[in-house]
Amino acid sequence: MTGRDSSTDWLPASPHEAGFAADLVERLEAGTRSGLLCGLHAVLVARGGRLVLERYFSGADESWGRPLGAVAFGPDTLHDLRSITKSVVGLLYGIALDRGVVPPLQTPLLAAFPEHADLAGDRRRASLTVAHALDMTMGLEWDERRPYTDPANSEIAMEAAPDRTRFALERPIVADPGTRWIYSGGAVALLGSLIAKGAGTSLPGFARAALFEPMGIRTFEWARGRDGVASAASGLRLRPRDLLRLGRMVLDGGRWNGRAIVPADWIAASRTPAVPTGDGLNYSRLWYIGDAPVPAFAGLQPWMAGFGNGGQRLWVMPGADLTVATLSGRYNAPDAGVTPTRVWREIVLASLERP
Repeated sequence: MTGRDSSTDWLPASPHEAGFAADLVERLEAGTRSGLLCGLHAVLVARGGRLVLERYFSGADESWGRPLGAVAFGPDTLHDLRSITKSVVGLLYGIALDRGVVPPLQTPLLAAFPEHADLAGDRRRASLTVAHALDMTMGLEWDERRPYTDPANSEIAMEAAPDRTRFALERPIVADPGTRWIYSGGAVALLGSLIAKGAGTSLPGFARAALFEPMGIRTFEWARGRDGVASAASGLRLRPRDLLRLGRMVLDGGRWNGRAIVPADWIAASRTPAVPTGDGLNYSRLWYIGDAPVPAFAGLQPWMAGFGNGGQRLWVMPGADLTVATLSGRYNAPDAGVTPTRVWREIVLASLERP
């Protein structure tokens, strides 16, 4: 990428120039016309730091569950990232750790929250560490399989609780810490709290100063709960091109325009599987890790990604120098992941013609 300030300054490349089939855009259009790709709001593809595909659609949208009505999406339209927010918080913890303002990974969580020291009477709970929260291996009961419209969903219940930190820390223990992956917005709420306390500002304030402004990302929103605390689990809204910027920075080992933003060793660790999720993927420091067949490479290529409710996706495939973002409006739909996965595998990866 060139050293430019505006997210509108992605340099373009034709699909052919970037090593894709010349009809890449037409393949996407055919998929949307056929109904196989439904609910899309935006699809962006970058390779080699250049924007290869950028397509926007119209449709109903929400902002953290609040209906926005029909929206005609474009480069400057903010969009919910939902749980891609978690992956961004993972990056922020890496920055904060490098600056010495948050506890190291092996720090006991309850030591970092002394106001809840009474919970340390349980040996297993006392053994919880920051690393367990980052990899979602805390072993505490958490249920986000329910729709986010259901008050019994653990994230929604946390938002309604008088103290979200205590709510997350005192969940019943269902597995020894470090032994089992359990998806948990509560784990990320704890990490967001540590960042805010250590940095002496809000989580959005730290994100703005430490991550967004150094990358030229000047417009964003971050939803807050009733307690005024920003949701570390799902509250971030970005413009599509800015989401793609984050992917490019990760692909470049934490650097943007030659400037180190996130420590390279943190990015390397985030790309390294730490725990299986149980569905064929792995997880590390709030990022999903997997691989996918790429015909142009005659085999599998590893990727890392942030996933969000409703079809939000940010994929990074270092071996192909590729970053893909999809935004969608199928919030709470059980099959919301089908369309972005088809875009990723059947449109983008299948269209690559040159390694």
